[in-house]
Amino acid sequence: MKKIIIIGGGAMGSAFTIPCLENNNKVTITEPYSKRFVKDLSSRDKFHSALKIRLPKKLKFKKFSQDILKEKSDLIVIALSLSGIDFIAQELKDLKIKTPILVLTKGLKYQKKNKKIFTISEQFKKNYNMSNVSVLKGPCLAKELAQKKQTSVVIANKNIKIAKSIGKMISTKYYITEYSKDVVGVEVCSAIKNIYSMIIGAGQSLNSSSNLFQKSILEMKYLIKHFKGKEETISGLAGVGDLYVSAAGGRNSKMGSYLGKGYTFKNAKNRFMPNDTVEGEQLAREIAPYILRKIKKKKIPLMIDLLNAILKNKRLKIN
Repeated sequence: MKKIIIIGGGAMGSAFTIPCLENNNKVTITEPYSKRFVKDLSSRDKFHSALKIRLPKKLKFKKFSQDILKEKSDLIVIALSLSGIDFIAQELKDLKIKTPILVLTKGLKYQKKNKKIFTISEQFKKNYNMSNVSVLKGPCLAKELAQKKQTSVVIANKNIKIAKSIGKMISTKYYITEYSKDVVGVEVCSAIKNIYSMIIGAGQSLNSSSNLFQKSILEMKYLIKHFKGKEETISGLAGVGDLYVSAAGGRNSKMGSYLGKGYTFKNAKNRFMPNDTVEGEQLAREIAPYILRKIKKKKIPLMIDLLNAILKNKRLKIN
């Protein structure tokens, strides 16, 4: 029996507790930010308002504090939004935590100082001197995981033994883990697919969307190679697999459908999705300073079209 601490009580962090508990682990979850999820997780019946289910009674909830991070555990899981990564990384560094870390968060960070883009694991390692970091990505919808529908994900670490040891802790019959050494490729794929699912969603027919899907994969291949990832990662769960799920039905593709109908981003957001987080838009703003200066525009025309539409709040025109 292993002890797992999950930081982040949103939909994915909470859904992730289910396979962890089914694998006979002791699981504690904490939430640093959201009062809504703190209320859900600390309630008697543990009804999660985003997942619309009652979480297992065996799940322990504790209010976030440094004391939780100091507890002896076998795995710390980071399931915060991208905006919370710097905070939790600094906390872990200050406490000199040596426990293996598994990051569920998807995204990339642009650093103005050196004008480079970093993956989340690179940020942990370079900025916070933490080396024992693995990432988990792939086509996994939180609500489906919470309902125990079959899901496959990939755990990436340059040391496959570490990835497999984490897999043993969390895998079940319905939650299947694969493994990869291509940490950069897995992280970049899982992030940029949010932008490309918006582009695919902009297609106003199956014919046009399938054409955009194919072109998106070609652009993703170019970007993966640019960031020193492996091209074959595109064909795996973090690439085509995650892109398919996101494009088939998610907030990014939903926003893309409004952009495809001629709405500007701000208009569509305010009118149709005022309370929804659109990860593709957040990532577009984060990486735009780098992409627009460092990447050949002819190689990624779809990405450039979307960045311009969001940054300038103009109608999306796909060339």
